Amino acid sequence: MCVALPGKVIEIKEKTAVVDFNGNKVEAATGLIPVQIGDSVLVHAGCILQVVSKDEAEELNDLLLELSENP
Repeated sequence: MCVALPGKVIEIKEKTAVVDFNGNKVEAATGLIPVQIGDSVLVHAGCILQVVSKDEAEELNDLLLELSENP
């Protein structure tokens, strides 16, 4: 199973963006969809797949936290 993780775009470079995952900052490719600083995005395998609402990102983060606490 593959999971796309929610994060927030904090910086945009030429073909990548720096995405913040609760304090972990990672570069992800932006070639699939246009993004802006402040966007909440889903990232899988180093690629930004989708822009989501802030509420959706928070809901996904809560779900992932719950799953990690109850294996």
